[in-house]
Amino acid sequence: MILLINTSLSGVSLVLNDKFKHINSEKQSLDLPTETEIFLNENGIKWSDLTAIGVVVGPGSFTGIRLGIAYAKGLAIGLNIPVIPINAFEIYLSTSPDAFVAIDTGRGDLFVSAHDIEPCTMTIDEVEPRQMDYPKTVGHIPYNLKDAIPIITRKLNKKLEPVVPMYLRPSYAEIQKCSQN
Repeated sequence: MILLINTSLSGVSLVLNDKFKHINSEKQSLDLPTETEIFLNENGIKWSDLTAIGVVVGPGSFTGIRLGIAYAKGLAIGLNIPVIPINAFEIYLSTSPDAFVAIDTGRGDLFVSAHDIEPCTMTIDEVEPRQMDYPKTVGHIPYNLKDAIPIITRKLNKKLEPVVPMYLRPSYAEIQKCSQN
């Protein structure tokens, strides 16, 4: 059984096969372990029933992404199971492979990807003409986290990839440091 963790956005989202739970949380670091255990118990799952852990590696909240990855890796080490990274673009493109994905960053630009565009950031002025090359644009409506389970299952049958954050821009701390120099 695969447990999927998403802390890249606000709150904590968890998936076990077809079961989904979202917890509104001001303190992801406190709620993630507690809510994960509650979620497993609610579904009659023991830790030993887990065969892999999926984790959303971005794009999204810098701290949330790092928290989710650290928690997933810690669990996986203790349970001796693999951790499988997945990003939001993979989820969107799994259900709309011909789409242009444009996710509002909340900072005046967009996280962008498509089957032929590597994940990056673009301004709205850059996005508008590019999205016209695709039959539809997605990203303005949240993805269905359950759509990630088949992707994670496929990845389990391949060489495992490193579980690293998907950062498409520098952190605030890096920006501040550069502006002070």
